[in-house]
Amino acid sequence: MREALRGAYALVDVPDPDVVIIATGSEVPLAQAALKDIDRKYKVRLVSMPCVERFLKWPGEEQRRLIPHGKARLVAVEAAGGLDWYRIVGDGLVVGIDRFGASAPEKALADAYDLTPPKVAGRISKWLAEGARPNTK
Repeated sequence: MREALRGAYALVDVPDPDVVIIATGSEVPLAQAALKDIDRKYKVRLVSMPCVERFLKWPGEEQRRLIPHGKARLVAVEAAGGLDWYRIVGDGLVVGIDRFGASAPEKALADAYDLTPPKVAGRISKWLAEGARPNTK
């Protein structure tokens, strides 16, 4: 897939999104499954970003077309290394884990750290309800 080689692409696209959710690797299916539980009044774009470094090499205008800072609320879903995502989402929301040491089957860890589709959707929805407004365009 040519888009993946560029570092990022819209997996689920909508014009003028209210919310852009960015995920990479195994978090992409998690974020995609969470979409069905996010309030339908929000237009949500899901971006798969397999390579942040390649995306950051894009010209600024191209980056803003995919991830429109200031026009949409930005969310990153990342099971590890969440703090690094603030360089992409700015003051947006990072849903992830920033601690080490847990070892267990994937499902047990997902349940323990609230990285299940309903929990991710709930966290995003709560964050949106606390201050994000749908795009009025």
